[in-house]
Amino acid sequence: MTIALAAGANPALVLNADYRPLSYYPLSLWSWQDTIKAVFLDRVNIVSEYEVAVRSPSFSMRLPSVVSLKTYVKPSRSPAFTRFNVFLRDRFQCQYCGAHDDLTFDHVVPRSRGGLTTWENVVTACSPCNLFKGGRHPRETKMWPAQMPYRPTVSDLHNNGRLFPPNYLHQSWLDYLYWDTELDP
Repeated sequence: MTIALAAGANPALVLNADYRPLSYYPLSLWSWQDTIKAVFLDRVNIVSEYEVAVRSPSFSMRLPSVVSLKTYVKPSRSPAFTRFNVFLRDRFQCQYCGAHDDLTFDHVVPRSRGGLTTWENVVTACSPCNLFKGGRHPRETKMWPAQMPYRPTVSDLHNNGRLFPPNYLHQSWLDYLYWDTELDP
């Protein structure tokens, strides 16, 4: 098969069987190789295509730009507690000073004081704020999170993910994505 593509070029947007993206952040994308494999294994429907094709001596196929799964994948009802998901819940912003760089996570009630590593006790914090607060309680430092920590829903994370569109959005994807470009992350 001969192809002339840049590495990482021509990814396909992956939609669930109901034509909703599997994920917004990170955006549900497959490489063109994985997409072609899924087509041949009859796991997806091709919704839209690029102008670029892959060819062999006996076969030619335009690369899919949007595919939908043939089998519906039930979304998780509660998101996993991960560092990335805490940052996404808090919109990649320090909950103490608003900074967007050098992010860590902070236990509002410090672990040394019985605080647990849970959605309800962890917030995004920049390193300087986290170091300043240290093992002290917010009332001792007068540092209160702008938003108190909470257990987000999948919808909360999807909505926040829409605030951070990727650098590249192919025209064929736009009918399936809902980005609010008016909001400044």
